[in-house]
Amino acid sequence: MIRRLVARPTGVFAVVVLGLLVVLAAVSLVWTPQDPFRTDPFRQWSGPSAAHWFGTDASGRDIASYLLAGTRTTVLVAVGSGVIASVVGIVLTAVGSLTARWVREGTAVLLDILVAFPTLLTAMLLTAVFGGSLGVVVVSVGLSFGVTIARVARGEIRRIARSDYVVAARASGVGPLGVLTRHLVPNATPLFTVQLSLAMATAVLAEAGLSYLGYGAGSDTASWGSMLADLQTYVGVHPWSAAWPGAAIALVVAALSLLGDAVRDATDPRLTTGDRASDPTTTSPTTPGVTA
Repeated sequence: MIRRLVARPTGVFAVVVLGLLVVLAAVSLVWTPQDPFRTDPFRQWSGPSAAHWFGTDASGRDIASYLLAGTRTTVLVAVGSGVIASVVGIVLTAVGSLTARWVREGTAVLLDILVAFPTLLTAMLLTAVFGGSLGVVVVSVGLSFGVTIARVARGEIRRIARSDYVVAARASGVGPLGVLTRHLVPNATPLFTVQLSLAMATAVLAEAGLSYLGYGAGSDTASWGSMLADLQTYVGVHPWSAAWPGAAIALVVAALSLLGDAVRDATDPRLTTGDRASDPTTTSPTTPGVTA
């Protein structure tokens, strides 16, 4: 599967960008060029140099160090929101597909109502009630997109649940949990993968947007969104300073979005079969005694 994943340009781009993000986040735990939160009024708007790779901002804060520290926040938000969204999505999908008819119909109506609320709006409401913190952002985005995953996957799960092998499994005595873990979730993995990557990309955007608006992580947490909010006032004078966090957010969101498509293409049997058929190195078996 890894070979098929990196055989696609989008897969290579996603793996390289996200791998670099994880490495930088790990490095930032033990080292940054400067203290990311230290301000120096005598070094305001310094240009790029050996001491300050990307220059400094209006407070004299080192932009490269703050960006590096912000990778930890980005990884935590993406992974945490993705895990919560996966659990919520699978649970709601199971309830909406393997329970009694009145429960399924009630769950469908509930999902239709909840999915009408945008992810960012839901996150803003929860952070306004419980306060702005990284944990609230992760939980709110995870819950919100988990509902979206369940809503999108409901039709596919119901189609798989009516297939012959699932009916045979039920007839042989396999319970609902066994059907879910052995047949429904594995066969819906390509769909779940795409939705999960979108959930993680949405989480990164939501955290940056909430931090930009002042609802996200606190002032003691490095965030690319809060950095954009600090630099927006000076973008007309020092446009290069705001380009760094903006480019970082755009790259990570694009990589997460493309990763889902690449993994889906690499794991979908209908697509991988076509790849094997078109592979010139794959030879078809010949029948003994038959010549062209």
